[in-house]
Amino acid sequence: MCGNSWGTSAGHYRDLTPVVGIITAMATTKTPAKRATKGKKPIGPKPGEYPGKIVDIDVSSEMSESFLEYAYSVIYSRALPDARDGLKPVHRRILHQMAEMGLRPERGHVKSARVVGEVMGKLHPHGDGAIYDALVRMAQSFSMRLPLIDGHGNFGSLDAGPAAMRYTEARLALPAMAMVAEADEDTVDFGSNYDGQILEPLVLPAAYPNLLVNGGSGIAVGMATNMAPHNLGEVIAATKHLIENPSATLKALMKFVPGPDFPTGGVLVGSEGVREAYATGKGSFKVRATVEISKISSRKMGLVIKELPFTIGPEKVVERIAELAKAKKISGISDIIDLTDGRTGTNVVIELKNGFEPEQVLEQLFKLTPLEDAFAINAVALVKGKPQTLGLKELLQVFIGHRIEVVRRRSEFRKAKATARLTLVDGLLKAIIDIDKVIKIIRGSDDATEAKSALIKAFKLNDEQATYILDMPLRRLTKMSKLELESEQKELKAVISALTALLKSEENIKRQVSDELTEVSKSFATPRKTKILAE
Repeated sequence: MCGNSWGTSAGHYRDLTPVVGIITAMATTKTPAKRATKGKKPIGPKPGEYPGKIVDIDVSSEMSESFLEYAYSVIYSRALPDARDGLKPVHRRILHQMAEMGLRPERGHVKSARVVGEVMGKLHPHGDGAIYDALVRMAQSFSMRLPLIDGHGNFGSLDAGPAAMRYTEARLALPAMAMVAEADEDTVDFGSNYDGQILEPLVLPAAYPNLLVNGGSGIAVGMATNMAPHNLGEVIAATKHLIENPSATLKALMKFVPGPDFPTGGVLVGSEGVREAYATGKGSFKVRATVEISKISSRKMGLVIKELPFTIGPEKVVERIAELAKAKKISGISDIIDLTDGRTGTNVVIELKNGFEPEQVLEQLFKLTPLEDAFAINAVALVKGKPQTLGLKELLQVFIGHRIEVVRRRSEFRKAKATARLTLVDGLLKAIIDIDKVIKIIRGSDDATEAKSALIKAFKLNDEQATYILDMPLRRLTKMSKLELESEQKELKAVISALTALLKSEENIKRQVSDELTEVSKSFATPRKTKILAE
């Protein structure tokens, strides 16, 4: 387990014993403390200046309890993602608040500062810098395999930070809509925000396994997480296979997901570390840059770097190679030029001296520079509020269980809504047969209660139907078409029938989950970027 681990060890509190004794002795003193003086100006509180009862406490117990509360808060509320939607609270709150603000893909961008202010004021009472950093990451195509925010402006690069939030603009990207859609259909639980004034989702519906697709990292108290991004199409294919075959082995799942797929491409060297990570939740492997050997002039050969390992920027690589060449730890390099830009992508040209083999120079570069970098997976995420280390199959199982619950709750919500509407439509069809009688009853009644009772008796309506007719403006009631109402009635009955059939069995719900995953894959899946090289 990565990260600090001293927070849970009682042994580390033993050093506090002398301090506890001193503080306890001070706390049990009943006489007023003498005021220290320095010249004519007294220092310290006057006797009786701070009235109140002095309570004896065990500092060791107090620190232990307070630290555990702090540790739990960091683990649950800040540092670790939820295994269901793959989001930390700050990312979830940003996406939810942007949806509430109507910042959908078909609408215009708004200033990032406005988004940060809304999130900080309503849901996330922390520093605006932390919120903006999270927003920026979700907009960076080199950080996220499937960016969730459509950013407009300078959102940074691997070597440089973004512009200030007052300069950049943002709105939700299309994949983000698949994360937040249906949250208003009772698909997920909501809880109070920090001041109890509004509600926020405790998890998003998440139409695809976002934790695997986009990865993530975080450092909590006593633990840490580091998840690699993956290809959406491959992850969805593995998820569908696991739905159809719950007892599928890791080997079978790895036929669909052979390894991580980084947004920056590169070459994944070896699969043993990947297999270990997928089996146990922990493992490491190497990622190399994509380098082409080509003739850069009529007389000289060169190495052209086209892709770099995840999180490695070209400036860092150029600087390291220049240092090694100057120190003569790498031989054969005559010049290095960085032609990288935002449009063409990574393009670093290394010019070689005559008489040196490009393959030999490249081997030195892989050994001594960040052109080859290790990536360690430590798949720790929250499951039912508790941190767990999860393998590939466990991660997919948690997501499948989440989606089954979402589809079930959504179907129940839609069925109840359609049933309620059907009740009203049935009442309108009864009343519209003799609209003149309805108007006569309403006009002849002394009050709404009398009119309601008369309508219920005359047309055999229930209380809800009669109230709906009374609340409806007369102009709408007279313009209603019987054919339109009958058509709506037929559609509502068909919807209720389909939803009833869906809710009858778990298999039907699983089939619906699988079908929806197929649609997500068709909409957002892209070819693999990271090549896999077997050792």
